Amino acid sequence: MIIYGLVLGDAYLQPTGKNNARLRIEHSLKQKDYINWKYEQLENLFQTKPRRIDRYHPKAKKIYSYLRLQSHASPLLGELRKKLYGQDNKRQIIGAIDKLLKARITLAVWYMDDGYYYKRDKSAHIYLPELKEEEIVRLIRALEVNFGLESNWYCRPDRKSCQLNFTGRQKDKLIEIIKPYIIPSLRYKLPLTP
Repeated sequence: MIIYGLVLGDAYLQPTGKNNARLRIEHSLKQKDYINWKYEQLENLFQTKPRRIDRYHPKAKKIYSYLRLQSHASPLLGELRKKLYGQDNKRQIIGAIDKLLKARITLAVWYMDDGYYYKRDKSAHIYLPELKEEEIVRLIRALEVNFGLESNWYCRPDRKSCQLNFTGRQKDKLIEIIKPYIIPSLRYKLPLTP
């Protein structure tokens, strides 16, 4: 269930041969607690603890540091990759999304990866990868069927950036569902409670 939230969010299913794939997760050093939590939850899946990677960027002339987790290659992850990545190697929202996006922790992990809370408007949002309109509609339907959540969506005119928007009661309902799973270092993604 956590894996589904990861692949909807920041994780990448990297192909390793014809039938296998491995899960790759990368976060900035600021998100050390979060990547360590992912490791603790799925320890048997990963090759090692999170490792620091330093990479020199020739244009910026800077060294960028981040943390990486990489799983062992697996045919199960290979099957999941076939379902979630199209011919163009981009994530897609498949017809079975209502079966993958079923558990509260899946939704919480996805929100921890790609969600944010906008204090000024008192609204919650989840960023989406570049998706087709019918995929977004399918995703919204899965949220409605499985969690009773209604959301709106918005894409920039170039469609390279889209997001789901939760306002009013729907935002409150989303927060109630995911709050028990949000780790302390990511509580800034939740509204303040008096």
